[in-house]
Amino acid sequence: MFTGIVQGVAQIHSIDEKTHFRTQVVKMPQELTENLEIGASVANNGVCLTVTKIEGDLVSFDLMTETLRITNLGELCQGDWVNIERAMKMGDEIGGHILSGHVYTTAKVSQRIVSENNLQIWFELPDPALMKYILTKGFIAIDGISLTIGEVKGNEFCVNLIPETIHRTLIGKREVGDFVNIEIDPQTQAIVDTVERYLASRGE
Repeated sequence: MFTGIVQGVAQIHSIDEKTHFRTQVVKMPQELTENLEIGASVANNGVCLTVTKIEGDLVSFDLMTETLRITNLGELCQGDWVNIERAMKMGDEIGGHILSGHVYTTAKVSQRIVSENNLQIWFELPDPALMKYILTKGFIAIDGISLTIGEVKGNEFCVNLIPETIHRTLIGKREVGDFVNIEIDPQTQAIVDTVERYLASRGE
């Protein structure tokens, strides 16, 4: 489990393409390698991946075909960067919201609105059916970052980014046309699905 509070960014050191999966090696920030072990879970752009090899600050992860298909990790190349979060520990402060690291889909950046001390980014979801889980002032995870939804219009929504988020993560570098990973807030999904089942049982 993760909190959506990105702890750093890491550069992709190398990518080894194999049959039906690839191995991605990232150069982890030194402070995030402490007590890291093979088998540990680390979120890369919000995608929960398992550590398969550690050589100093070079950490390897295997990505299956499905992960490459439904996330933006399949578009990345050597030299690109990813948001990094180590799995939460019991007793950790939760500054964002609980995430599983299981990305549902990607969304496309449709607009960037820059103002003093604020950056508003609009995203377009390819599947309109998911918009029922996108609620104004609700939680969403974008590339593993816990954010609050600012406004919703049709199949688009926006988030407002403070300087600290822009500084600590990669989201401020996203341009129109870029794709980001989306994880729906599980509590929102559970409530919406429960209400839908209840209304369906009443024939409403």
